[in-house]
Amino acid sequence: MGAWIAIAVTVAGCYAVKLLGLSVPAAVLERPLVRRLAALVPIAALAALIALQTFADGRTLVVDARAAGLAAAAVALLLRAPFLVTVAAAVVVTAAVRALTG
Repeated sequence: MGAWIAIAVTVAGCYAVKLLGLSVPAAVLERPLVRRLAALVPIAALAALIALQTFADGRTLVVDARAAGLAAAAVALLLRAPFLVTVAAAVVVTAAVRALTG
């Protein structure tokens, strides 16, 4: 029963946040600073998610094959490789490092 209460509270909280976002006046949303911040928030959230998935294992900091894959993806991006090539480079490098170390 406790899980259902947690789910209901989460649903109510998500609905409240959505309603709060819809109630912001249009004049506030049209300000240049707000527009710039709104454009940068998804990029920052994605970068944080990538960092957590790459360097975290539970509550510890880990540098392993995932970091090598991320470095390979960064190099591919700097070389302006297409998206699929970038992903493939990260996968191949990660798999190679895991095969060599493990």
